[in-house]
Parts: sequence; structure tokens; C-alpha cells
Amino acid sequence: MTTSLPLKIYDSAKREKVAFAPLDPKHVKMYVCGPTVYARVHIGNARPNVVFDVLYRLFRSAYPKVTYVRNITDVDDKIIKRAEEENLDIEALTQETTKFFQEDMNALGVLEPTLEPRATAHIGDMIALIQILIDKGHAYVAENHVLFDVTSQDDYGTFSGRSLEEMQAGARVEVAAYKKNPLDFILWKPAKPGEPAWESPWGKGRPGWHIECSAMAHKHLGERFDLHGGGRDLLFPHHENEVAQSTCAHGKGTFANHWMHCGMITVSGTKMSKSLGNITPMDVLFEQAHPEVIRMAILMTHYRRPLDWSDETLHQSKAALDRFYGVLKAADLSPERAVETSVPVQVQEALCDDLNTPLAISVLFDIAKQFFGAEDTKTQASLAQQLLAGAGTLGLLQHSYQDWYQTATSADAAKVSAEEIEAQLKAREKARADRDFAQADKIRDELEAMGVLLEDSAEGTTWRWKH
Repeated sequence: MTTSLPLKIYDSAKREKVAFAPLDPKHVKMYVCGPTVYARVHIGNARPNVVFDVLYRLFRSAYPKVTYVRNITDVDDKIIKRAEEENLDIEALTQETTKFFQEDMNALGVLEPTLEPRATAHIGDMIALIQILIDKGHAYVAENHVLFDVTSQDDYGTFSGRSLEEMQAGARVEVAAYKKNPLDFILWKPAKPGEPAWESPWGKGRPGWHIECSAMAHKHLGERFDLHGGGRDLLFPHHENEVAQSTCAHGKGTFANHWMHCGMITVSGTKMSKSLGNITPMDVLFEQAHPEVIRMAILMTHYRRPLDWSDETLHQSKAALDRFYGVLKAADLSPERAVETSVPVQVQEALCDDLNTPLAISVLFDIAKQFFGAEDTKTQASLAQQLLAGAGTLGLLQHSYQDWYQTATSADAAKVSAEEIEAQLKAREKARADRDFAQADKIRDELEAMGVLLEDSAEGTTWRWKH
């Protein structure tokens, strides 16, 4: 898609919808907080990645160059804790978990970012940034820790809309005697025996979480860049602290020009939490549903709204995709046979209005409805191409309709394999050739009981999963 339509976004720092204005119209720069690689990611982690993937696709269609940085946090308390609990090598744990994350995002159709920096490769950049903060009076050393002094910033809390009193009452902060203020947060901490550690002017230790993103964003995008994104759960304290560190180090007006945050996820109306046991990792979700069904389910709710995850959510998403792939099947169209087609302007308008993906999807439904109501093949062919082009802006309909209908979930595969289905089809063809229609019907019924639907046509018999 190439669009010159004005893009509006809800800037969560300004708390209003604004026109997106890149600092350099020829080069858009954005940063999105990536995973802390201690465990498989879940749907709560996946949502921001899918949402900002759509934004990345939109930027790439509108601007000559886009640099998208999504970091990997590979040194953190959670990583150390899991490695200790399960007697794992920390580096092996982070490498394996990073690989899983990348595979899961690839399955969801998330494009690779321009850069994917790892925190451990930027320790020097973090030390340099911390030293600037100390030199400018915004950080102090206490008992081998370096802490950011929140009272040194006259507007700390403004970004997230909180007062110091509110933050102190509601924040889960470490209470320590060496802090000047309970909200002062760690920039550098001394390492305990056996923990990852690096030399620094303040002793051997490791960085705090917040300084990592500030340093990596500065390293790869400069003092000012266009947009920073993440989940709403990061608004405070992580993003508040990123803003504090970065603007105190480099001056007011630096760091991100715009901010976007995704809404939270509930599971069947209940808050998602480890204590409730309702956090499902992506590899388990992939056993329940095709990755594109999960992507569609994420995009059917506007990114700023809460998303309730349930079996019904997946069912609606699957039905929508079946409808769209049904168009491609009727038109015998696959992604590799797509022609250069303009993205429907209504899809462009929806996405340029604060990434209104539900509205864009409703436009795709209208196109599918027109397709099945059209009476001539030329009109249908044009509509199918429009559907494919419009869906492509959302990272949808990326498979052939044959693959879509014949891709099994693990639950399907446990019932019957593709090879067994093909063998049954041959047995049914023979029964029909022998005019043993009772046996042919029996085979059809047995396959349908296992979730396989047969479709007879003049060209022969095809099959698909009915999930």
C-alpha cells in the first residue's frame, strides 16, 4: 500500500488524537519495548507486537525509510530468578527464549524489525548514560547502587498523569534505606555472587531495567525520534522512567515525539495473571488455533481498548478468515498470483485514523459480501484482488486457500493425519467407481466425525478442516 493520507494517532503522552508528524519526512524512526526473555511469550506480549507490526507496515507504505527498533531484554531479575530456580545457564536460557520469541512472532506474521538490539550488548552505552545523569545532578551513588533522583525532575509523573503522592501510594517499589526517596529507581546495582556482572565506575554490577531501553533507543535512533510504543502496563513505571532519564540527560523535548500504548487483555472477563493460572504461552495457543486466527482476533478489537480473550474470540476470528479465504477459493486466487492493486481507500482511511483495524476489517467484509453478490467473473476477480490487497495491510490472508483449509491444529492432527485423509479419499473414489455408494458415504461420515469436510466438484474431491 502506498498512501498519502494524513495519519492520526492517539498520543498517550498528550492524551489526545494528534496528526503524526515525522521529524524527518524521509526517515521515520520508532522504538517498541520487546520481551524480557525468561519464558515463552503469551497473548499479552503478542498484542503489542502485532499492533505495531501493522503500524510498521503502514509507515513503510508511506515513507521512504523506516527504522524500527524492538529490543531484547536479556539481563533482568526475572531471568536470574528463573535460571536459579531451574538450575539453567543464563545465556543458554536467554538465547533459547529469544529464539522461541522470534519463531512465535514469525508464526503470527510479524515482520522482523529493522534492528533487534540486546541489552547485554549495550552495557557501555548504559554506563555512559548513567554517568551523564550523575554529572547533571539527576542521579546519585549510594551503597554501590546508582539511583535516579525523581525530585530532581520538576515534572516527574506528568507523563503518566500521576502525582508523587499517588505514585508512592500505588507503586510497588523497593524500600531501601539508601534511597533518598522511595520512588527513586535503580540505574545500576551491585551483582550478587554468581549473577551476571560488568565493571563500572561504581563497582561490578548490572543495569536496572529502565535504563536499558533509554540507552538502546539513544544508540540506534538518536536523542529524538518519532514514536515509542508498548503495552499500557508499561506506562508507569517503565515509560515514565525512560522519559525521566532520557530528557534529564539530553534536555527537554528529546526522546520520543509521540507515544502509543495498547490496552490490557482479560481472559474470559478475568484479569490475566500467573496467580490465576490463566496465562497461556503462545506455543500452547498455536495448538488450539491457527496463528493467523490469533492475529485476526487481536486486530478485531481496537488496539487501545481492552481485549477479552476467550474461545468465542477465536471462533469469531476463525469464521471471519474462513469467509475471506472462501473468496480466494471461489476466485482461485493465492497471494503469489496477486496483481498490483490499490488498497481500497476505505481500508487506508481506517488505518490512518489511529489504526482502526476493526473498521478496516469491516471494509473487508463488505468486499466479501460484494464478491458473493456479483454476477460476472470480471467483477469478482477485481473484488478478490482488492480483498487480498486490503488484508495484506493487516498482515492477513498470507496463505493459499489450500493451505488455509488443510492446516491442522495439534488437536486435529491427533485425530487423523493428512496422509490418512488422502488414503481415505482414494478409498472413497474407488468405492464410488465401484458404485458402492454406501461405503463412499460411510467414509465421508467417518471423516466428518473427525472434523474433515469433503467437497465434491467437477474437478474432483477436495477436503478441509471444519474447525
